[in-house]
This record gives sequence, C-alpha cells and structure tokens, in this order.
Amino acid sequence: MNILDTLIWLVNFPASHGYAMVFIAGFSILGLFAMSAAGSAPGGALRRVREREGLLRETGPQPGRITGRLRRIGFRVLAFLMLANLVVGILSLTGVPVTRAYIYEHGQPTAATRDGDWVTFTTATGVEYTLESNFFTPAVYPDRDAYIPSGEPVTVRYLPGHPQAFVIDSTQGQR
Repeated sequence: MNILDTLIWLVNFPASHGYAMVFIAGFSILGLFAMSAAGSAPGGALRRVREREGLLRETGPQPGRITGRLRRIGFRVLAFLMLANLVVGILSLTGVPVTRAYIYEHGQPTAATRDGDWVTFTTATGVEYTLESNFFTPAVYPDRDAYIPSGEPVTVRYLPGHPQAFVIDSTQGQR
C-alpha cells in the first residue's frame, strides 16, 4: 500500500465534505483549544489556591499533573488537526483541487453511473461502491463546473488501495 495514497485518502475526507467540515471544525476548535489551556485541568483552581497559600506539599511528581499535561497535549493535537481540516474544507469549498489532481493523475479509471449526488462504480476487484459527490464540493476534475447529467454513464478515477477517494473525469463528456 502506498503511503502517499493513504495520506491523500485521509485528506480527501475533509476535502469532499467541505461544507460540513467547515462548520464542525469551526465550532470545535475553540473548545479544543480551551481544553488544552493550562487552567483547564480538573482541580487546577484549587491547586493554585493551595500553592498561593503555601498549603501544597510537593513530595515528587503527582499523577494528576502528568495526566493533566498528557490531556492538554492530546487536546492540542486534536485542535491542530481540526484546524487543518478547517483549512482543507475552506480550500475545497472555494474550488481548490486539494486532492482531486492527485486522484485524477494516479487513479484507476472505471465506468460509473451518477444518480443525483451519488456515484456508483465497481472496482477492479469486483466491489461496488456508492459514494457521495455533493453539491458544495463535487468530486469532479479537471473542470469542477462541468455539467454531468444524472443517470448518464461517467468515467470515475479512484485510488486502487482506497476506492473511497475518487473523482469524476469531466474530460470524458467533452468531445
């Protein structure tokens, strides 16, 4: 399995669901960054008061501090991942082919049918996939604005190791 194909497959999810990803990431980033702040650990306020009053005895590394530090690091990693998803979603909504060019170049072509926002195709291994190509971030490349009628046969290019990453070839309808 190709590592770059796997990376493109992972990035293709926020790129192909750009509208939803912008809202999910936009609303969750602030909470994730707030949870990654130093004062967000449970009992942190009580600990600060005890430190200020000189009532806290330091006898070595406390498990609460280590757990809190690991929790903050975890929330920071999640916050930066959601920030990256937000950027990919915005780029995808504005028409930038974040993953589409790679999938088009390295994808395996096959015949498919389009029914509204759903594309159905069968891979070389015989597995049939019905995947969404929504209105806001259509899986069409190289001409994103090409008119592709519903119910007509189309050509789809998909990554062989990850068929969920696909594009509809818009050049096949232009003669």
